[in-house]
Formats: sequence, structure tokens, C-alpha cells
Amino acid sequence: MSGDARLWCDRLVRGLGQHQFDVYALSRSRRQEDEGWLELPPHVSRVRTAPLWTAEEDGVAYGRRARRRFVESYAELAGVLCAGPGADGPDGPGGTEGSGAVPAHLADRFGSALYGLAELARDEGGLVGALRSDTAVRTLERACRAPGALGTAREARVPDLLAVAAHLERALRPLSLDWYGDDGLGATDLCHATAGGPAALPGLLAAHFSDVPLLVTEYGVQLRSHYLASGPDAATPAVRALLAAFHGRLATEVYGRAAIITPGNAHARRWQERCGADRARIRTVHPGMEASRFTEVGEAPDRADPDTLVWVGRIEPSKDLVSLLHAFAEVRRGEPKARLRVVGAPAGAEGEAYLGHCKALAAQLFPDEAEGVHAVGDNPVAFEEIGGPEAPTLADAYASGTVVVLSSVVEGFPVGLVEAMFCGRATVSTDVGAVVEAIGGTGLVVPPRNPRALAEACVALLRDPERRERLGAAARARALELFTVEQNIAAFRSIYLEIVSHCPVRRVVLDATGEPLPFGVPAEAHVPGRWTGPTARVVSRGGPGWALGAPARPAPVRATPLAATEGAL
Repeated sequence: MSGDARLWCDRLVRGLGQHQFDVYALSRSRRQEDEGWLELPPHVSRVRTAPLWTAEEDGVAYGRRARRRFVESYAELAGVLCAGPGADGPDGPGGTEGSGAVPAHLADRFGSALYGLAELARDEGGLVGALRSDTAVRTLERACRAPGALGTAREARVPDLLAVAAHLERALRPLSLDWYGDDGLGATDLCHATAGGPAALPGLLAAHFSDVPLLVTEYGVQLRSHYLASGPDAATPAVRALLAAFHGRLATEVYGRAAIITPGNAHARRWQERCGADRARIRTVHPGMEASRFTEVGEAPDRADPDTLVWVGRIEPSKDLVSLLHAFAEVRRGEPKARLRVVGAPAGAEGEAYLGHCKALAAQLFPDEAEGVHAVGDNPVAFEEIGGPEAPTLADAYASGTVVVLSSVVEGFPVGLVEAMFCGRATVSTDVGAVVEAIGGTGLVVPPRNPRALAEACVALLRDPERRERLGAAARARALELFTVEQNIAAFRSIYLEIVSHCPVRRVVLDATGEPLPFGVPAEAHVPGRWTGPTARVVSRGGPGWALGAPARPAPVRATPLAATEGAL
């Protein structure tokens, strides 16, 4: 995990010191893995990692029976991904009316195929070689050519099949991990997956093999992220259709298996419900953010320049700085002294190119101005980065302006907007993602891609200092009530105890002679703190016999957070 996700998970583990944690971390790149190491608190028992960005051949040679099992399970998986309208069951196309959920019979087939592959990986020692084999590609091709398959899938050519097979191999790598025995995830009281999608697969398998309850947290919905990254230029229609089907089926399986699902906002919740999540098992838990670093600014709102607008964030096309610059041109016509500070770093090569385009547009819209013929010209738009002389810290960036602007066309949970609220700043935002949910009635909201509306809202606040102060104070009070680390940790503490209290003890404890030990897992096992007991072997009911480990002692409530590979983990 990286960025805000890493900080959130670290704060959660440190804040729940009454629980014992094992951390299972998945990484999507070497850089992410190298940057993800943190000093561990004493209640973290161990950390296990697995890189999903690389996988060596496992060297496993399947026998005839294992090959047949693989073909059957992989063919079932491919058939579900290629299923066309003719394959819909009694619920009709796409599930029940008004729902985006996968039809029940397709969800059952997907689960059967997924767990069939997982059991094969467990029994044979790995799945990587099989998923990379020609057999996998030929099986996928037969599913695409089968009667009733999606029309888009039938158009798949060899390069498309190879691309889909390679993506499935990467996504299913967690199935080959050796994490699911009674010395691993099978020994925990609760598995907390801090993202959906492939990152939740270890939690799914722990639930399947050992009945470990699964908690899924999504601050950025993985299915939505996949859709946004799969534009027309990313792949052919056949590849996009098949991969969208896979991620949609996987999301439905994750939500169906989870004991509780915790979206970070109502926007994410709507996505989850659309994918079949049960409303009764959803608890919205807003992200916890560190408010203390903004305290000084929030308690001194008069530090701001009354004529300055501030935009803070990651520079990329989805932030729509072009509309912001055109809106600022309108602002300058009504308020000639107004200035705009754009504070942020570009996101990758695309962000660099977009920043260059925005700077060129700013130079065109606002030629350097000077008060007289002997004065040096100055552009009213400044592009800066955090750490520079004008904005040494993030708090300084927000402190420099009287109004904070968000101009995005795509947004999940608006972290920058909440930071501005902690600073007591009035805000003008576009109505995207969870913006309205975050600000409530403490800021102005306009439609996206509407420079005139954005400009009018900014001018209204620039001209009314009393309104700015009133909105800023209300915004700060709202942020301190809803979006702090403390409220986030308190919510998850309650959810952990709720799940554990509703899940019966899954383990049979054996004494030194191999006989069942009555009351081997006492009630105190679910009380915070470290408890000791007689030496015993712990066996999961219905768990895999291959995973029986060394003798173990009854343990306190052990929560296992799974570090996600994408987005928020």
C-alpha cells in the first residue's frame, strides 16, 4: 500500500492496541514494497509479505488428475466471464431489477470456479504455471467461442486472449500463497481486508477454508477504479469486456462473503450496493485524518490573503485545472486583485504533460501584468509545490488563501477538501464523488465542467468576508466531528467486537494426546490482553488437513489486516 492508504492502516493498527495483529501485505511494485516498511508496534506479532508484481514459475508439474481439475475449474471461470444475455437466470439480465449485482447462478458458478482453483493450488503447491500455460489460453478461447457467449467476447483474437489470460494470472496470484493454514490466516479471529478486488482474495480463502469472518474496507471502490483505468485507449473491446466481467464477479463474491463492509463514504456505498452488497451489513466509516497539523491555521483564519484562491492536490487531467483557469479569468473580470495559487505535484508522465498544458494556458489567459511602465510584470496565477519557499508545508498552502477551490470531474473521497475544512477555510467545489457528503452545508457546490458557475461562486465568497468566516467555522467544526483519526479508530473498535461477538469459536483444541480439550478456548480469549493457556494443538473445523501446524496456545482476539495492492489499503 502507499500514500494515504498506508497512513490509514498504520494509524488503525496503532490505535487498536488492545488487539493482537498479524499483518499480511501484498505489493504491486518493487518501489511500493520498498517504501511500505514501517516500525511495528509491540502488538503486531508478525508480518508476511507477497509481491504481486512478480511471480516465478512454481515448477509444479501437474499429473493427469490435477490437469483435469484445472481445466474444469478454469473453464467454469472463463464460461462465467463470457456468459452473454442468453445465460441469464430467473432474475433476468444483470440480476434483480434495478440492481447491478451478478445473477445468483453466475455468482455461484464464479465462486465454485474460484475456490476450485484455490483448492487445486493448495493441494498441488501452486497455480502460477497452470495459469500461464497454453491450456489456459485454449480454455479461454473455447469459452469465448461457445454458443451464447457475449458478442464482444466472440470477437476476441489471439492477442486479446493472451492479454486476458495474463491479467487473470496476475490477479489470481494470491491463490498460490501458503497463508491459509492453521498457522496463518486460519488461526485468526477476524480478517480485515483493507481494499476490495484481488487484494481481498486472501480474506476470501480464509473464510472458505477456515470460516474466518471477513471485514472489507473500501475507501476507493476497486471496481470503479478498474472502470476508470479501462478507457477505449487502454485495450480492445473484447479485453475490456472480459476483464470488466471478472472484476464485477469478484466484487460480488467479496461483498457476498464479507461479514461487514465499511465504505468510506456514501458514494462508495452506492457502488457496493449496486454490486450486490447487503445493506444490512454495510457500515459507513469515514476516513480518519490527522487534524493536529492544521490546528494552528484553523484557529487563526485571519492569516489568509483576502484576495487569494487556493487549489491543492495532485495535478492530473481528472482535476480539470483547465476549467479552473477559465473560471479564474471570469473572476478577474469582477475582482481584478484576485490571485490563484495552484499547489501540487504532477502525477506521473501524464500529469507532467498536463501541468505543462495548464502553464501554457495560464500564460495565454493572463499575460504578465505590471502597475506601470517601469514595474516588473507579474502573473496572477502561481504554480507551486509543497516544500517550496511559498508553501513549506501543506498547512501553509491552505493558510495562504481565503477560499479553497476543488474543480475535479472525477473524485472519490475529497481528502484535500477535508484538509481545507480542518483549516477553517470556505470552499467552492464541483459536485462529484463524495464532495457533498463531506462538506454538508459548509461550502458552495457547483456542477463540474462549468467555469462560469465556478467563477460566480468564487466571486460571491471573495466579496463577502462574513460569509466566508461563517462557512469556514462550520466546516472546521464538521471536520473535527466526523473525519478525525479518533472517530475512525473508535468505529473500527466497535466493528471488530461486533464481528467477534457474533462468530462462534471455530477451533477445536486438542491436548498433548490428541484428544479434544473441553473449554480449551476460554471466554477470556475474546477479552483484550494477552492470555496464556495449556500447550495445545488448534484445529479449524472443516479446515484443510494439509495445514496442521505445530502446537499452539489459545490466543487473544487476533485481527489480521490485509494490505491492499491498489487504492486504499
